[in-house]
Amino acid sequence: MLILDKKVTANELMHIERETFFDDMVKAVVDIEKELLAVNAELHADLETFLLDNGSSQMNLYGINIYEDGEIEYDSLINAPRNREAGFPRVGRTVADPKARKRIEEVVKKWLI
Repeated sequence: MLILDKKVTANELMHIERETFFDDMVKAVVDIEKELLAVNAELHADLETFLLDNGSSQMNLYGINIYEDGEIEYDSLINAPRNREAGFPRVGRTVADPKARKRIEEVVKKWLI
């Protein structure tokens, strides 16, 4: 697991310091407040814990999948509590809050070329 400290391409992200958990995507957790992107784990929950251990606040963390073409999928179990807090209790694992999605996209664009 690592927190990106330099910009990379989506293709580089598929191969940067990682075991091969998935062929065409990388699980990531975004800290929308600190603008951090943690990658390289089999589970979003592992990345969430990693960021929490590094000073992030849980209410700012969202799990996503990044595909080799740069597409973002907003699907993770760690998103369900954030959805309830934002008033979207029945949407489950996706990121339902449009403001949060926008911030996620901004942070991902900060780190992906």
